[in-house]
Amino acid sequence: MYKRIKLEGHARRGEYTTPHGTVQTPVFMNVGTQAAIKGGLSADDLREIGCQVELSNTYHLHVRPGDELIRDMGGLHKFMRWDGPILTDSGGFQIFSLAQLRKIKEEGVYFNSHVDGRHIFMGPEESMRIQANLGSDIAMAFDECVGIPAPREYCEASCDRTVRWLARCKEALTRYTSEDNAVNPGQVLWGINQGAVYHDLRVRHMQQIAELDLPGYAIGGLAVGETAAEMYDTISAVEEYMPQDKPRYLMGVGTPGNIIEAVYRGVDFFDCVMPARNARHAKLFTWSGTMNLKNAKYERDPRPIDEQCDCPVCRRYSRAYLRHLFKAEEMLAMRLAVMHNLYFYNQLTARIREALDNGTFADFRRQYSERLSQRAED
Repeated sequence: MYKRIKLEGHARRGEYTTPHGTVQTPVFMNVGTQAAIKGGLSADDLREIGCQVELSNTYHLHVRPGDELIRDMGGLHKFMRWDGPILTDSGGFQIFSLAQLRKIKEEGVYFNSHVDGRHIFMGPEESMRIQANLGSDIAMAFDECVGIPAPREYCEASCDRTVRWLARCKEALTRYTSEDNAVNPGQVLWGINQGAVYHDLRVRHMQQIAELDLPGYAIGGLAVGETAAEMYDTISAVEEYMPQDKPRYLMGVGTPGNIIEAVYRGVDFFDCVMPARNARHAKLFTWSGTMNLKNAKYERDPRPIDEQCDCPVCRRYSRAYLRHLFKAEEMLAMRLAVMHNLYFYNQLTARIREALDNGTFADFRRQYSERLSQRAED
């Protein structure tokens, strides 16, 4: 259940209750695609860096180790020892990312495993069964993420099919969570809005899926080729038609500036692989902008990554030491860098919440929206 606490323009301060805890929003969800954060972070680490929601992927866990195995181990929470809320992506994005390997039909999608090439079929019912086996708190609808640019005719047909798939998802998940041996009887389904950057398709699709009265809704199919301006315009176009009493989730976005701008436009939930992926290549986020720790100027720099940061890494280690770890190709380099970047993103949304609580979000946006994506001067 979503509760809106405060409103500043379109920006919303709220909280969302799940079977595994209440989430303060806006929130950044930490992406553990295969039930682990790439870079060597555990569930204990996630607690230390302020993670509220962990996100895992239906397709990847179905392929390896198998959703039935995870169900037999007590569900994803017990399997990875994370006691907070979990959201599972439906596998729909893999339709987009594995485009060379798949065939889309009304019943679902046929494609080959990226691991061993075996044939896999996934439709709405299969996606819901897998997510029910995982026992996440929020299950995302099975949809198609259309790349941008895309022909309008294709997007329109895809949107219509996604509406039909969503109705099948709702029926299937209701059935699975009602079973006596359900891993998480409180698991809920969120719908996903699609339509590329065609605003009229977006609006129509949002109106159609809102009729199903689901507990939450996402804006999908962005950050897949459009400009930032197109993304912001699309969010603004569809936000007006999203239920006011339900959380809004912008899938797969993005930079710190993207998050600030999307909050400004009424979004509550975010996820992105960017902070962890960039960290593994020594590209770090700070309150002064971005930095690349492999730069020679940090070779003898005794300062922490960010003197304004209180993460476990910045409290203990110098830029010089982390640069050495990267140059020596030590595994610890990735772990420490990922820990810092995810802490930064978690703190970013914490500071956004604080600004909304204090009625100062407009000032926060002016100060940080552009700065955080620029290169730090020092």
